[in-house]
Amino acid sequence: MSLYFVAAESSGDLLAREVIDCIRQKSPQTRIDGIGGAELLSAGIHSPIDIAPLSVLGFVEGIKAYRAVVELADAAAADICGKRPRVLVLVDSWGFTLRVAQRVRAQDPSIRIVKLIGPQVWATRPGRAATLAATVDHLLCMHDIEVPYYAPFGLKVTVIGNPALTRTGKGNGASFRSAHGISPDGQVVLVLPGSRRSEIANVAPALLAAARRIKEKRPAVSVVVQPAESIQSELAARFPDLKTWATISADPAERYDAMAAATIALACSGTVTSELAMQGAPMIVAYKTGWITWSLARGLLYKKVHITLLNILNGDVEIVPEFVQTRLSADAVAQKAAGWLNDPAELSAQRDRQDRGLKALVRGGKPAAEIAADAILSEPGAR
Repeated sequence: MSLYFVAAESSGDLLAREVIDCIRQKSPQTRIDGIGGAELLSAGIHSPIDIAPLSVLGFVEGIKAYRAVVELADAAAADICGKRPRVLVLVDSWGFTLRVAQRVRAQDPSIRIVKLIGPQVWATRPGRAATLAATVDHLLCMHDIEVPYYAPFGLKVTVIGNPALTRTGKGNGASFRSAHGISPDGQVVLVLPGSRRSEIANVAPALLAAARRIKEKRPAVSVVVQPAESIQSELAARFPDLKTWATISADPAERYDAMAAATIALACSGTVTSELAMQGAPMIVAYKTGWITWSLARGLLYKKVHITLLNILNGDVEIVPEFVQTRLSADAVAQKAAGWLNDPAELSAQRDRQDRGLKALVRGGKPAAEIAADAILSEPGAR
């Protein structure tokens, strides 16, 4: 039997690989093809198309990339229908995977379609629930709060929990510090600049400038930058002198060790914020997008006050400080971070606030990837 995974972004690529690993343990005879990036390649799955052009975000950016997205969706659907898997699994990336699903549904209705991680209908555009229900057969979502949105449309829904929270145990911060020549009691500022080109253009400059200002005022502080694999070349091109004042942690194997080693983290909003919370790293979250996208989102689409999951799922209260759009500046982020570094008691209090807030995100039982694997293998003809 056969499955086909489509993962268009780095976080989805990682989740797809984790689910595939579980499926292979449970059903070794199942053939798996896919479209993705480095994580799928590490699992021996060679993508027939290059997903790099999909690294865009925002209304205007999406319009500019529309032709490329449509062409890639056409190419993806052609390859999927040519291989005729029993089940197609579409991971995250709403706009692209929806187009793929619609094309596959039109060309070969016999293929079962599973959506792994749905759109954030609880935060924006609840109408997407009806669109998704009309296009796929089964949704694997992260949170219980999503389920009621799909109930009126009869879509089968399985809650798997947040993959970031069941992905790993505690990282080894001491090992990371030793490997990079950082003293056991030295302060470490970890910068996570994002995983999309647009984030490297819009968010990374403020985060890196803030980290550099901290470094200039406190030379003993170690700055560690942890770029996603998908944007490492983009980051190097935009910030050619970065290696002269910061340590670049590009090895995925160091991901959680670096987080555990961090005194504080400056992070672009995304899945990484939940991972940081799990590793006990006090964090400051930043985000910025194009102005048209921002105006549409704030004026018409986005229904929550905050953007960080830890904040949203705790009553939309700001547990984690957010610097978004007009509030995002290197000075503001650096000032907040320096305040924590200068006040160990406040730093400890922030860690405690995050630990308490984390309880709203944790779902007991099996890891999310294993729950997802079981659900996919339960699809008719999946095994």
